[in-house]
Parts: sequence; C-alpha cells; structure tokens
Amino acid sequence: MSNKLPTILSIGKATQDVFLKSEEFDPHKEGKVMYTHLPLGVKMEVEDVTFATGGNASNVAVTFARQGLHAKYMWTLGDDPASETVLHDLDREGVDTSLVVQDAKYQAGYSVIMIATNGERTILNHRGVSTGPRGAGIDFKAIEAADWIYPTSLANGGVELLAHIVNAARRGDTKVILNPAGPELAEPVKLKAILEDVDVLVMNKEEMSQLVEGKTLEELVRHGLHLCPVVIVSDGPNGVVASDGKTIVTAGMYEDVPVIDRTGAGDAFASGFLSQWVQGKSLKDSIIFASANSTSVVTKIGAKEGILHQGVTLHDMPIEEKHL
Repeated sequence: MSNKLPTILSIGKATQDVFLKSEEFDPHKEGKVMYTHLPLGVKMEVEDVTFATGGNASNVAVTFARQGLHAKYMWTLGDDPASETVLHDLDREGVDTSLVVQDAKYQAGYSVIMIATNGERTILNHRGVSTGPRGAGIDFKAIEAADWIYPTSLANGGVELLAHIVNAARRGDTKVILNPAGPELAEPVKLKAILEDVDVLVMNKEEMSQLVEGKTLEELVRHGLHLCPVVIVSDGPNGVVASDGKTIVTAGMYEDVPVIDRTGAGDAFASGFLSQWVQGKSLKDSIIFASANSTSVVTKIGAKEGILHQGVTLHDMPIEEKHL
C-alpha cells in the first residue's frame, strides 16, 4: 500500500452547540417513549453549561485529523460568531478548511442540547443557512480530487445535493462512505438509488430497515451487500454487525462506561471505522477502533472532546468474525 496519507473530504453542515445539564431533566417513560417535562412559566435551574462545536461533517473531520490523515472540510459558512467558532475549532485540530466558502448570506447551524440524567438528550436544532440542492459554493472538482469523501447532514441540499456530490466522486474515482443523516433519510427511495456508487454504508438498525428487509442485524447487513460492497449496521448497546462481502463481523460493546452524553457517538463510530479502513486495517480491527472511538465520545460532553488521538492503546472486546 502507498505511504501517501489518504485525503478524506468531509462535506456537510457545522453547528455551534450549547449543552445544558440539569437534575430537572429527569426522564419518565410514557408508553414506549421517554419524556422530560418542562413546565411553562417557571424558571428551571441548570447546573452545567458547555459550549462546543458540532455538526456531523465537522465531527468526523476531527477524527480523521487526530488519526494523522489529511482531513479536509468543505461547506458554506457565514461571518456570524457560530461560523467563526466552527472554523477556529477545525483549524486548531489541523483540519484543512481552505474549501470552506464564507459569505454573509450563510450562517452556521445552532443547537441547544438538553442532557437528561441518564445521558440521553433532546436537541433543539436550527439548521442555519447554507447551500441548496444544486450545491452553490461546493467545489465539485475538489471532490473528484479526494481519495475519499464523507458527505452527511447536507441541510437544505438534501438528497438532491447528495446525488450531485456522489456523481462528482464517481467521475473522479473517489471513494464514498455514507452515514446518512436526517435530510438524506427523509427520502429513502431516492437515497437507495444513490447507493450503487457508495463504497461503505453505515446505518443503524431502524434506518437500514427503511432500505432492505431483515429482522436481525445480520439479515440487514447481508441484504445490504446487494446495495454496497461494505455495510455496517448498529443497534446501540446491542452492538454492531459489519461485512465486506468476504467476512462478517459481529461485535458487542467495547466497554460498559458511564454515559455522559451520546451526542456524536454515531459520527465517532463511522469516522473511526474509516480512519482505519483507509489505512489498510482489517474489517475486524477497523470495527474495534470504531467502537472504542464511539465509547470514548460518550464519556464527555460534546461530540469532539472524546475523539481518540493517534497511537491510543486499545483493549480486547467481544467480537467474532466468520467467512460468508
């Protein structure tokens, strides 16, 4: 394998995140759904406030940078304080932000995350103002020049913009990992049509069930292999199943840790996998690192604080591998 560091271009929205932690956010189950009740007309105490940056694409870019890869980030941002904070954080992490288009007409997203006492959260999200379905401001030539791209959470661009991005990747023989977020998942039929040009697909069980039939993780993965060459399906604390068409890996939890905040866990898993996969690591080893990265993230407040650095020592975890 070449010693040249792979270039991974992350594409998608970025946000300023404000985390609120309070004993008042005590979850109660009603039917099958957990709720925290916030009565109107009262002042509630908040014990802890944390400011951070997030957004799926900016989160994964930090994983790639901390693993010593050539990490680039591309999106449309404004000159508002949230946009400036995002760029400052990415620059500090060593992410190349030269492809970011800054214009006063754009604005970074903004999220208020209320963390319940059990680590679950409710997110109040403002998408911000960004490029649309045709991708004004997106440098499609840069997509063609990258080794890999990681498009996610494309805000107002949605599936239409995703299709343009993936088409550009195909023209440049650029590989694509896809861990679709809300705007892309909103149109599963259109999303499915794009997958023939995707190299790695990462989804949770509920999301994958919108695309293929299957009751178990393994069934979903096996059926997903008809869409993409590498498929990974997760089910929270119940673990993950992955396959590259040659072997199938079944993994449990990396470590049972106290969950402080689940924000960014999915981003950490998918980016953790790719950070090892692009360096020639095996499917099994890539899943182990992905699991460790995700586990580390949930022990901190915010999506980036717990992302692992290059050279970290990993321990064994429950994992099995078999040939298909």
